[in-house]
Amino acid sequence: MPDTIPIAVRYLVEYAYRSGSIDSGFQSAGALTEGTRAHQKVQKRYGERDQKEVYMSAELEVDGLLFVLDGRCDGVLFSKDGVTIDEIKSTAADIGLIAEETFPVHWAQAKCYAYMYAQAHGISRMRIQLTYVQTDTEAQKKFVQEASLGELAFFVTGLVEQYAPYALMQQRHKRLRDASIAGLPFPFPAYRAGQRKLAGAVYKTIKQGAGLFAKAPTGIGKTMSVTFPAVKAIGAGLLQRMFYLTAKTLTRTAAEEALSLMRNKGLRLHAVTLTAKEKICFQEEVRCTKEACEFADGYYDRVNEALLDMLSHETLMTRGVIERYARKHRLCPFELSLDASYAADAVICDYNYVFDPRVNLKRLLAEQRKQTVLLIDEAHNLVDRARDMYSAALQKSPFLALQRECKSAYPDVYKASKAVNDYFISVRKRFAESRNGGGSRDAADSGTSVSAGLSDGSGISPVSRSGYRTEQEPPPELAGLLEAFLVQAERALAGAGAIPASPLLLDVYFACQSFMRIWKLYDERYITYWELSKSEVRVKLFCLNPSYLLRQAGKGYRSHIYFSATLSPSGYYMDMLGAGPEDYTVSVPSPFSSTQLEVDIQPLSTRYQDRERTMRPLARLLQRLTDERPGNYLFFFPSYAYMNGVYEAFRTEERGVKTLLQQADMAEDERERFLQAFEAGNNGTLAGFAVMGGIFSEGIDLVGDRLTGVAVVGVGLPQIGLERNLIKSYFDDAGKNGFDYAYVYPGMNKVLQAGGRLIRSERDSGLLLLVDDRYLQPRYQRLLPEEWRHYTALRGEAAAVPEEYT
Repeated sequence: MPDTIPIAVRYLVEYAYRSGSIDSGFQSAGALTEGTRAHQKVQKRYGERDQKEVYMSAELEVDGLLFVLDGRCDGVLFSKDGVTIDEIKSTAADIGLIAEETFPVHWAQAKCYAYMYAQAHGISRMRIQLTYVQTDTEAQKKFVQEASLGELAFFVTGLVEQYAPYALMQQRHKRLRDASIAGLPFPFPAYRAGQRKLAGAVYKTIKQGAGLFAKAPTGIGKTMSVTFPAVKAIGAGLLQRMFYLTAKTLTRTAAEEALSLMRNKGLRLHAVTLTAKEKICFQEEVRCTKEACEFADGYYDRVNEALLDMLSHETLMTRGVIERYARKHRLCPFELSLDASYAADAVICDYNYVFDPRVNLKRLLAEQRKQTVLLIDEAHNLVDRARDMYSAALQKSPFLALQRECKSAYPDVYKASKAVNDYFISVRKRFAESRNGGGSRDAADSGTSVSAGLSDGSGISPVSRSGYRTEQEPPPELAGLLEAFLVQAERALAGAGAIPASPLLLDVYFACQSFMRIWKLYDERYITYWELSKSEVRVKLFCLNPSYLLRQAGKGYRSHIYFSATLSPSGYYMDMLGAGPEDYTVSVPSPFSSTQLEVDIQPLSTRYQDRERTMRPLARLLQRLTDERPGNYLFFFPSYAYMNGVYEAFRTEERGVKTLLQQADMAEDERERFLQAFEAGNNGTLAGFAVMGGIFSEGIDLVGDRLTGVAVVGVGLPQIGLERNLIKSYFDDAGKNGFDYAYVYPGMNKVLQAGGRLIRSERDSGLLLLVDDRYLQPRYQRLLPEEWRHYTALRGEAAAVPEEYT
């Protein structure tokens, strides 16, 4: 019996009819929603006997493979002229410009449905109709053709024959892949302590189709502990694909290295790494038009050949491999990696490709999700990343600029942008009147105080409270204005033709699309806040609790594995990441001996109001540390300002200590030079000053003698601000400890990540210095890892700090 290849009609025709160039200047982000509305309006006019959304399938044998073609037809119409297949397409452009053969791919899709229906019902001749609908005017244009069953069979067979070489390549790969997995040994001589426990929990979770929250300390090899059982699950037929999701480039490299080690043991697996467009683009400026980029020009004419070439010869398609094939076939490397990811067994990428509604991989079908596991590395980062993904903001000034730019070129866009700008002006006037004359209050004088409730005396710097206003609902008037603007902007952009679209118009269009997309997600887990100033008005739909939306975005995947060395407290992360009742946790103990780590706590206040006067005592403490124990040190601080002040005080005495200072927005080569300075066997002492939660506080490995000690200054609490306090109030109202959810847990996670840089292997040892009196309070002590609790509390002269500061 021949191998069976399932393929959707839409995917088949898009593969066969790919042609033309990339032009990201404008693609309607609202096409799916508007298309659904257009479909429904056309379908409402169908007759009583007519059918809509009809599922169809057919089998064709080509080149020794049995292709099972299926899809859902928009409409089947019955009349005296015969049976008609109706394929409905919506567009923002003027349908008067569409001719019968403008979109051959649409005819191909309709002919596939006509063939399947004719074959299933024994009909010798079919009518095929394309119905185009203009989304804003609802005007329609129809084209009709007729074809015999023989003609349709010949046409569809031709499409499948075009696809067959790619399908044959995939079948050969799958056989090789599964055979290689069956014989794949664990790539190390033995499991490390805790590694087998985690790997077993991951495989069991995948088998059960559940979710796992794993606290897996550094040093057990957690990347291999999750990827190896996922690969074995693919070989067992439980999965067809895995996504390894990360927040940082360094952790992506760890996943690539794990797959490379397995490849060296015989694994044949297609793995693709997705790199951000801005990083992988071959051009100096990212402009995805055929006029500006040779790699965008004719992209779809060449991509099928390139994919067949790359997937036939490569397994691990890292950035370098993608770039090589992109140059060989003259293709955009970013788009090539995206197209390859849909065929891959493993995809290594950022969180947003799965969870962000603006950029997720929308072509991943529901059936494919059922056979996919999400491996979510450094999962503690996903909480705040998700808040960003599910929030959106707009401000007044771009609409004013657009109003001026479009007055003569696009009069309708001018009117629509002026209406939005006028609305923002009216909001500012209304809020100013309510503040001066009564009525509803803004955050400056309402219960939404941004410094309320910090009962532990955190001393974080408060921000100004004036100019904010919060509301429990999104502004209803704005929605209608934005929808009207989007219609006019879309028509202008779709009709631009050879004229390059205005960059400002594109930016504002996409910002409004994003805002309206988030608007549709708005519920009781959101709050709206306004920022008001003399010349600017900004509105933000702020997601307070992303757990529900994360759960919805992850719905349909077979299993979710959340793992991190600092996924603690587990209840908080299960709550915030959307755990279900069937999900469970595993905590792997540290594999390191307590003798490897010396922990000191210096109870010196690092609260905001104390920082100015504690800079010099803290600098003396760090000077004494480096004098007594020469070596390589990393000192982590809660802010750039505090770090810079202590750094200057530390350098006042020339003692032969080499210093490095983290800068904001360091380039990649600058980061590498910073880390390369930490070499074993350095002559003298090296002290690196960095910020908690920054690029050097997680995901880096300085093993052995490359790091002698780490000092973590402060308890990592985020700076007080309106958003953090809104989160606090929300969770207080939900019956939880809002201060812990908004401040303590996120802050202490930064501490754990920074302190975790010190012990990275069985051979490492060193000193961890925690500087803050709050480390001796029960609230913070219970969040310290077990291996940190054998500390020594330093006092007064023991740490060269005056008694008044201890």
